Amino acid sequence: MQCTVNGESRAIEDGTTIEQLIEQLGLAGSICAAEVDKKIVPKRERSSFAIQEGMTIEIVTLVGGG
Repeated sequence: MQCTVNGESRAIEDGTTIEQLIEQLGLAGSICAAEVDKKIVPKRERSSFAIQEGMTIEIVTLVGGG
């Protein structure tokens, strides 16, 4: 299925969860926020939140600096 991830079209397997997508993006273990269709997905829901066709997903990581 096709979704938009961080502004780019991406093919994603049916049944993929937000947590699995974060792992596929190489961000597992990083502090990040997940937004789907302009709504924040709480961390506790990422492992059960199944991505659906056409969703717009933003995964944002935190970067320290000064």
